[in-house]
Amino acid sequence: MHAENSIIMRAPVERIFAAATDLSSWPDFLPHYRWVRYLHRSSEKNVVMMAARRSWIPIRWTSEQIVDPHRREVRFRHLKAFTRGMEVVWTFEQRPEGVLVRIQHDLIPTIPVIGRIVTEWIVGRFFIHHVANQTLTHMKRHLEENREA
Repeated sequence: MHAENSIIMRAPVERIFAAATDLSSWPDFLPHYRWVRYLHRSSEKNVVMMAARRSWIPIRWTSEQIVDPHRREVRFRHLKAFTRGMEVVWTFEQRPEGVLVRIQHDLIPTIPVIGRIVTEWIVGRFFIHHVANQTLTHMKRHLEENREA
């Protein structure tokens, strides 16, 4: 399964990158996020439990987060739940019209044939694509409306 979401944000790339990496603040401006809890914090990587909603459906997962400020990239690897093994990459590309923020999700299903259908349609399209789109839309709104945030 491969899912990709992107949006142009009109804010300094440093502010966008800071907002994307500061997971503890996500529930403050992302209304679909219920909470984020750090299980491990270090300068190299973090392990977090995250909880959000897909419409009225509560979802939760555990991820390892690696922030690479030199490449301006944020990587996640899901460690538990239905999305175990999923690789997520956030990238930030300066463009004339703003910063292109892209989130890519890749997951290889562990069950052949039926697993691919479930992974592609339910996990990928119904959950992942929707939640990532909400994340980008609300982050954009937050950063563009609150210039000092």
